[in-house]
Parts: sequence; C-alpha cells; structure tokens
Amino acid sequence: MNFPRLLGLAIGILVMPGLLLTAPAQAEESSSLTEKMNAYVGCLNRLSERAYDSRERYFSWVGKKGPTGKERIIYGTYTIYDTADCKSGVEAANTLEPRNAELEAAASAYVEAVVALEPLLKDADDYYSQENYKDDKMAKGKALHPQLVSAWTAFADADTKLRAGIDVVQDMLAAEALAEIESTEGRKGRYHIQALMMHAKRLMRAQSADKTDLAKITQTLGEYETTTKATEAYADANKDSKIGSSFVNAAKSYLVTAKQLMRRVRDKVPYDTGEQMILNSGGGAWMVEGSPARLMHDYNQLVESYNRGASF
Repeated sequence: MNFPRLLGLAIGILVMPGLLLTAPAQAEESSSLTEKMNAYVGCLNRLSERAYDSRERYFSWVGKKGPTGKERIIYGTYTIYDTADCKSGVEAANTLEPRNAELEAAASAYVEAVVALEPLLKDADDYYSQENYKDDKMAKGKALHPQLVSAWTAFADADTKLRAGIDVVQDMLAAEALAEIESTEGRKGRYHIQALMMHAKRLMRAQSADKTDLAKITQTLGEYETTTKATEAYADANKDSKIGSSFVNAAKSYLVTAKQLMRRVRDKVPYDTGEQMILNSGGGAWMVEGSPARLMHDYNQLVESYNRGASF
C-alpha cells in the first residue's frame, strides 16, 4: 500500500518566521509550531510506508484466516525502522505551544500503535526468515496472525487520525502563508510553488477519498491544472527563478496520472488482465497508468521534489 508523504514544515510551505508573524512572541510561537508539526510529520514519513508495506507483503501470501503451512510460497513480512526517535520526538512536541489536545492525543496514539507493531514484526520476520514454521507446523505463525491483524488495524486507524489532524493545521497555515506571500512578494516564484503544492494536496485528497465524488475530483483537477500551467509559464519566463525543471516535470507527471485516474472513474474503464496481475503483485502496482497506486507514487515524487528545494 502506498500512502501520501507529508510536506516538511521546516522548509517554509506553512510557517515562515518573520513573514507571517512579526511580533517577538508570535515569532517564537511560529518556531515552536514548526518544531511541533515536524515531529509528527517526521514519524509519518519515516515509519508509515514501511508499516503498510509490511502488511501488504504479509497478505500477498496469507489468506484472511491466516497461514496454514500449506502455502506454495511463504514470504513472511517486513520489519519497520526503530521507533525510539519517533516516540521521544512526539513526547517533546506534545509539550510545545500552541497546545492542541486533539492533535497531541492523535500523535500519542500513533506512537503507541507503531511502538507496539515494531517488536511484533521483528518476531514475525525472524520466524519466517529462519523458516521456523518447518519445525512447529506453522503453530507460531497461526498464533501470530491475529496479533498482527490487530496491530496493523490499530496502526492504520491511528495513522489516519494523525494525518487528518495534521491536514487541518497545514491547510489553515498554507492558505495564510499563500495570502501573505502574494501580499508581500506578488505572484512570483514562491507564490506559484506554494499554490501548486496546496492544490496538489487537495487533488490527492479528492481522488483518494473513500466515497468517490466525480464532481469534486473534476473541480480540484481543473484547479490543479490551471496552477501547474501558471507555474510552468512563470518558470519559462523567469529562468532565474527557483522553480527547477525537475519540480515542474514532477508536477506535470502528477497531473497526467490524475487525469488518467479521473477518466478511469468517469468512463468506468476496467483494468485489463495484465494490469490486474501487476496491481495484485504488490510493490509494482504503481507502474499501472491511471491507478491509485500510480497517483500516490507521482504525488510522493512531487512532494520529494518540493522537500529537496529547501530554498523555496
């Protein structure tokens, strides 16, 4: 399973000390908010993808009822990265101003879920990689199955809630930042970059919603396309701007995939046999054009391109 990466706040998309807040007390609060949010974003960007990949790998060979020992291929699962830094970072961030009880609770729940998942995945990985199921007739594998399912379910729920809480803060601050940039600098390079990322996120949210809303998808897609064209036009006319070709190319690739996915939904275009095989293969799903996995991949590429441009 792919998931959307989050924008790092330290690079300026949401909080720009000295620009949005100028009074000393306000500037201090702005810096504190950046540190607070970066701790949450850092956990998600480091741990979530691996946690979801571990679940995807496991269920690529295990049925809903768990392993039987009669599987033709046994892949095991993946471990996740060390969670200690995430735990300590969130604990520190939760004490920072401005306080937000709901968001802080979501961050704590995420830590609890991912910390619980770490040793369980290590245990499962050792069991399968060492082929211990050949010695106990899959007894431990069967016992681990409900524990893994429960841990992944708790993690996914906590991950979703933390992302939603971050979205609320990011959306509010992004809109404020964009308005301030336009007011102080005009619609120049930084304005186009921030506007594009804001619309890219809205499009991702519309196309990945649980309930398909074609009208909403079409609207956000049109807004993103307009913003992308404006960004490219500005970059072409201002070669000395900070808008690099790799960023523009990533934005356009995301636009193409978003259109392909929209057309699949609108025109009810099914995946052919070859595409279905790739989609069911796990990690290669992003290679199917016009698929949700490809959209997520291209969105993440855009975010990574943005996050590399620390001078934006």
